[in-house]
Amino acid sequence: MTRIIESLSEIAPQYDALFCDLWGCLHNGVRPFDEAVAALRDFGAAGGTVVLLTNSPRPTPSVIEQLDGMGVPRDLYHAVASSGDAARDALASGMFGEKVYHIGPERDLGFFDGMPVERVPLTEAEGIVCTGLNDDSTETPDDYRDVILYGQTHGLKMLNANPDIFVDRGDQRIYCAGAIAQAYEAAGGEAMAFGKPHAPIYVLARRKLAEARGEDVSDGRILCVGDGIATDIAGGVGEGFDTLFVTGGLAAEETRTDRQPDPGKLEAFLGKHDLSPTAAIGKLR
Repeated sequence: MTRIIESLSEIAPQYDALFCDLWGCLHNGVRPFDEAVAALRDFGAAGGTVVLLTNSPRPTPSVIEQLDGMGVPRDLYHAVASSGDAARDALASGMFGEKVYHIGPERDLGFFDGMPVERVPLTEAEGIVCTGLNDDSTETPDDYRDVILYGQTHGLKMLNANPDIFVDRGDQRIYCAGAIAQAYEAAGGEAMAFGKPHAPIYVLARRKLAEARGEDVSDGRILCVGDGIATDIAGGVGEGFDTLFVTGGLAAEETRTDRQPDPGKLEAFLGKHDLSPTAAIGKLR
């Protein structure tokens, strides 16, 4: 049975480290949440180590720059592990070819910095790299039907740099690269992801945690915090970590979360996904 808690401090002493999600937990894509900032600061002050674990397609330096722009203090966290980092490792391995077609906005071009690949038109590509929608404020996966059909027909593998299906930017819900990858697979194409809930990003996070802390941390002393049931929570459970489900993010409506989730709605939602997080909370605080 998932325990509903009022604040992170209720369970924090059980853990040496947090793998904490960003969108929906620490910020909404526009500004940080004050209560979440305070909770992470308190955890760090008590000796805990905070690794920000994000499905952003951006490499770590770009993620940090984005957080700076939103006003997230750098002393709040000790390391960042992104889906972009894990996906770049896969791209560098050559499994998507040396010539790739990119789906995504110009702000994601840093993903390709230093990569041994060339971005080319679709008809010349050996693989597809999807970091997001070209214009996520107006487009949907339906706008990519022609690209999906071509890629599937020609057997191009797709690298999905962000497994999230959607996120909430302020008051607007926007599609992510995972939505295009989902449509690509539905059409019979092959799409591969390396962020949450997949194993590579957790290997990366463990390594960055050990570097930041100066020692290895046992899995039982790590808490995964997130609002994505199919990414943050499924990934954490799959890796054997305890998990804290922030219900007031992506699942706010389904769990009828105001300050806290409705217990009955939460139980039904978790039953639908066949997952039992260690704890749940309306907002990270």
